[in-house]
Amino acid sequence: MSSEIASAATGTGAQGGSRMPSVGSASRHSLWHTVARWESGLVLVLIGALLFGNAESATFTTKTTLFYAGINTGYIAIMALPMTLIVITAEIDLSVASTLGMAGALLGDLWHHGWPIWPAIIVALASGVVGGVLNGLLVAKAGLPSIAVTIGTLTLFRGVAEILLGSQTVPGIGDRSFPQWFTKIGVVPVPGTELSYTTVIFIVLAIICGVVLHATPLGRAMFATGLQPEAARFAGIRVTRMKFWLYVFSGLICALAGVLLTAQNSSVSYNAGFGLELNVVAIALFGGVSIFGGKGSVPGVVLSAAIVATLQMALTQMTVDPNVQEIVIGGLLLISVIVPSFGKLARWSATRVRRSRP
Repeated sequence: MSSEIASAATGTGAQGGSRMPSVGSASRHSLWHTVARWESGLVLVLIGALLFGNAESATFTTKTTLFYAGINTGYIAIMALPMTLIVITAEIDLSVASTLGMAGALLGDLWHHGWPIWPAIIVALASGVVGGVLNGLLVAKAGLPSIAVTIGTLTLFRGVAEILLGSQTVPGIGDRSFPQWFTKIGVVPVPGTELSYTTVIFIVLAIICGVVLHATPLGRAMFATGLQPEAARFAGIRVTRMKFWLYVFSGLICALAGVLLTAQNSSVSYNAGFGLELNVVAIALFGGVSIFGGKGSVPGVVLSAAIVATLQMALTQMTVDPNVQEIVIGGLLLISVIVPSFGKLARWSATRVRRSRP
């Protein structure tokens, strides 16, 4: 029995002797078939979004659209990557956007008080790490519910940002302007490409996260933890330590997104990134990540981010109000929860029908 549990949790099948297929092997096959079907659907949705945008705007297929799509969605997609890893382990981090805002506010406050840009950036990134450590200690070490903890730190980090900057915007009157190389991040593409810096950083991080999640023992441990946390512990997976470092990683990456957003806007205020938690969660879940853990893929999240960016650019070029555009995000979030449940609903309905028959 113990060998079967270890096999299922670590993704390594038992060798020899047994005529029964490995539990871990069967679950992996089922998982990859489901992911493949979901990702195929996302490809079709992306094609449809591109066709829709091209039909509604004559300038949709220009290089400028590609650049600004990355500008508008890149920093959100960056935060969706650590969110993906955390949700796969059956946890969640709702403080991502507040971490972004806190890091940006700290960067702005230090710049306002005369700090050089690089030390200010390093301290801003460190603040994200500290926030991640706090989340990790409370969720992984203390065993508290992640949704409750991160709602609390969401408010805490946003409060810290407001204390640091108040109602002011940095740089303000009498402040130095940010260095030109820093502000160029948001207005010029990466040399030799038509991609924004946030897009390129997202691609690099997506490749790293994809390799870790889908091609390493650590990735298999994440899936095993999300599917059966107790079995994962019995198999020798250090669940607590893994979750702790995932939250630290999330804090660092979200702080990086805050620095990028500050550079992109050439300024920062305490409410930077306010309310973006929904967008981050929507990208992760619409990419095929199960809110219950144990299922998801980085390619699916990349496709989901591309779909959101495409739809937002199409609606923007159609001059649709930004508040109305949020309806699209909410719709994608509902679809990502409802569609995977169709099978369960169908089985439940069929069972009820059979039981109602004499």
